[in-house]
Amino acid sequence: MVGGRIKVLAESMRDEVTGLRHHFHRHPETAWGEVGTSDKIEALLREWGFENIRRGFRGTRSGVVADLNAGGEGPSIALRADMDALAIKEENPVPYASAHEGVMHACGHDAHMAILLGAGKILASMREELPGRVRLIFQPSEEGGSTSGNYPGAEHLVREGVLEGIDAIAGLHVWSPLETGLVAVRPGPMMSACDSWTAKIHGKGGHGAMPQDAIDPTLAATTFVNLLQTIVSREVNPKEIVVVSVGKFIAGSAFNIIPDSVEVTGTVRTFDPVIQANMPGMIGRIADGVCSALRCRAELDYTRFTPPTINDEELTSRFIETAKRTVGEDRVQASPLIMVSEDFSYYQEKIPGVFFLLGCGNPLKGTDNPHHSPRFNVDDDALPTGVELLAAFVADYFGARGDTGALKR
Repeated sequence: MVGGRIKVLAESMRDEVTGLRHHFHRHPETAWGEVGTSDKIEALLREWGFENIRRGFRGTRSGVVADLNAGGEGPSIALRADMDALAIKEENPVPYASAHEGVMHACGHDAHMAILLGAGKILASMREELPGRVRLIFQPSEEGGSTSGNYPGAEHLVREGVLEGIDAIAGLHVWSPLETGLVAVRPGPMMSACDSWTAKIHGKGGHGAMPQDAIDPTLAATTFVNLLQTIVSREVNPKEIVVVSVGKFIAGSAFNIIPDSVEVTGTVRTFDPVIQANMPGMIGRIADGVCSALRCRAELDYTRFTPPTINDEELTSRFIETAKRTVGEDRVQASPLIMVSEDFSYYQEKIPGVFFLLGCGNPLKGTDNPHHSPRFNVDDDALPTGVELLAAFVADYFGARGDTGALKR
């Protein structure tokens, strides 16, 4: 049976995949600078006989995309891993700790790349049995965000055509709050959208002892912050989950000076694309209304980082069946709604996709620290499970389609 063979192959690759993760962890690179990482991945994919290898996106040398059975006429599926590290100084006392000062893999992308390479090697060994195309996407800049026009990596790759000829996509994220080897997933919305906004409120500065000669933007800004919460409490259906938070408030330079302007910055999280689309208008209306009443002027800069991660119902149902056969029914859980975001959502806007969590948390090994922590690390025992899940899902995807030449069970 295909499933049994994949399990044996995944387990036989345990040391190889662990070595790959440790290599990537030792040599982290931040968004759009994943050049050495891409070199390593490209070399392995060429060695294993992948085709149509495409290297570099957004005018950089970062990112690798490659195909198996590029000329096949059957169904097609892509698997994605993100590549970038974070600007965090590592505090893990491990022999493979980051060799790059102030940069580390603090979110598990080292594991994602190693797992996808392992799955890719297994699938390459089975290419004659695959009735369709498999595309591996190693994506830069998942953490990059959209600062100064630096759009998330997935958005760039979609713009540059990585989904052309692909019917579906799957991806995973190792998850330290989840026990090693457990799988969590849910159909429909799973991870929230993430937007940022900055409201600049302009008044007229003056002496703190003579407020009648000034137009105080601080009063307008504090009123604006308070009224922001009426969006959640009075404008959004109570059944929806929405967060509007203020993270930065910059005002003034001295205790006795009324400033000319105030800057307020925050974030919006929601699982509903319609609410996400309407949020700039709601925030802007409150800012304009408050400022009009208090003789100030508002400017709103609203940036849409990522859409919500919404799993395709049918594809997720298929994946759940694969996961239950792979790890056991009692090891597959319904994921809660998660307020952090993932740019995998850009792929899901274009084609059906499923994104799942793979537990890597083990307090006995110290791998239960939070993501983006300087002590974050991954339990290597989770890696063979991830390899098996991705490879088995591809096999099941082709088999479930019922196409001629589908894998036999």
